Amino acid sequence: MILALAVGAGAGAGAIAFRWLIETFTALLSGHADYSDAGHAANPHVPWLGPWFVVLAPALAGLAYGPLVQRYAREARGHGVPEVMYAVARRGGRIAPRVAVVKSLASALCIGGGGSVGREGPIVQIGSALGSTFGRMVKVAEDRMRVLVACGAAGGIAATFNAPLAGVFFAMELILRDFTAESFGMVVLASVTSSVIGRAAFGDTPFLQLPPFTVQHLSEYLLFALLGVIAGVVGVAFTRMLYKIEDACDFLWRGPEWARPAVGGLLLGALLLVLPQMYGVGYPVLESAVTGKYAIGFLILLLVGKITATSLTIGIGGSGGVFAPSLFIGAMLGAAFGATAHHLTPSIAGPVGAYGLIGMGAVFAGAARAPITAVIILFELTGQYTIILPLMAAIVLATGVSRALSRDTIYSLKLRRRGIDLDHTPPTAPLTGLTAATVMEPAPEPLSGATPLAQAADALAHSPHGVLPVLDTSGVYLGTATARAVAETLADGAHNTTPVASVAFLPQPVTAGTELAEALDTLVTAEGAGLPVLDDSRTRLLGWITHQAVLAALYRGTPALNAQPVAQ
Repeated sequence: MILALAVGAGAGAGAIAFRWLIETFTALLSGHADYSDAGHAANPHVPWLGPWFVVLAPALAGLAYGPLVQRYAREARGHGVPEVMYAVARRGGRIAPRVAVVKSLASALCIGGGGSVGREGPIVQIGSALGSTFGRMVKVAEDRMRVLVACGAAGGIAATFNAPLAGVFFAMELILRDFTAESFGMVVLASVTSSVIGRAAFGDTPFLQLPPFTVQHLSEYLLFALLGVIAGVVGVAFTRMLYKIEDACDFLWRGPEWARPAVGGLLLGALLLVLPQMYGVGYPVLESAVTGKYAIGFLILLLVGKITATSLTIGIGGSGGVFAPSLFIGAMLGAAFGATAHHLTPSIAGPVGAYGLIGMGAVFAGAARAPITAVIILFELTGQYTIILPLMAAIVLATGVSRALSRDTIYSLKLRRRGIDLDHTPPTAPLTGLTAATVMEPAPEPLSGATPLAQAADALAHSPHGVLPVLDTSGVYLGTATARAVAETLADGAHNTTPVASVAFLPQPVTAGTELAEALDTLVTAEGAGLPVLDDSRTRLLGWITHQAVLAALYRGTPALNAQPVAQ
């Protein structure tokens, strides 16, 4: 609970700092608070360039953040959320602390220099890295580490958008993908704490200031349903275009990766010169569209322009989120649909703005396939509860259409392209009913917590699996030390006499009674190739489990396993 509160507070402070960085770099590189609403204005810092400065702004920003990302944290490239999902699902919630710093600077530079991306992906990655760092500092177990990462993600969303409920459900539905009472409670604590800090800095008002909208006629629900279906198609189209343009950039680029954002920034700048409304996040343009200030043709142009600009920004190696662009695309789609419906059926169709709001939530749901988050975040971003029923109907239909058209979401497709399927669980029939005690073997010689790192390095170098248990002087289990952790700590300048207990890590606990299938899942995600088996109190070391031990049991015979059919 204390850690959840601390992570929430840290995420709130991080959101404030990140927003300030974006505002600072936007003012520096464009000369305006938000250039997307400035038309083809000149940059007052370089007035002699006129509107042509936008060709150079993304390139200059890319020249700054490209080497930074390439050198210090390549995870900071792209939209961020898939990396957090992978860390939670496959790496026990471990995220390098430097990711928070690099992601903050890279995304702020990218957005400030005209990158047509959002800030939710970066703040999720920043908050998650903070939660992971806190967890590693106090050496929590892996299951708690995952919850702390989700706390950081929720806190970042809550503070950035003044949306505590949306932060909670974003973390639960997309990051943890698991609703348990304990994790939900901790994530709520972090989100509330972060939101309080965010409101102290940004005020207690909805993120988007829009006039109230209501449903004019029951027949409108048919129009809202049709909009939901179209939005689902557009959400999938956005996802596919994003990765097709990224593939095209990968195919065409032959230079060093650190220079890619700068050179590609010139192409993005040319697009911004034609359509300056694509500069940065573009919330003022979104508000103008929802309030009915644009013609139908221009709304469609902005929709296509945003898909292209966001895809290009990510494709050239930019850093930023895809949540805000999906809202922007949805607003353009909804406003264009509403204006068209108003012309065709003026007696039924209501205000254009209502369709714009529903389009925002529906396109996000079609792209991310997170219907609960989509409903709640639109309500909190706008304060518009009066359209909650049509919003829910459209979002459910958009989610269904998205699922029918595509197996993956805008987040999971990035991982699948790397060969990672978060939903895949290997068949466990041969392991049914077996426990870790079935294949447990004698534990290797443990390290004392007071063992100097130099001596521990020597022991780990000669260990068969690169990991050893660490016990205190009374034999109480403290965690495991890996060759990688010791090597990284020594490389970072730690003294040879530093006790190995300082780098001991607590993997998700496996006891003698743990189901073997569950123990094997834990072993797959653990650092090192071995895992301790503990007693029920989780304080005493009983044995050791390895991949080799499981294989030997499967194919050479334990009595329990021999009774199970093994596929040939």
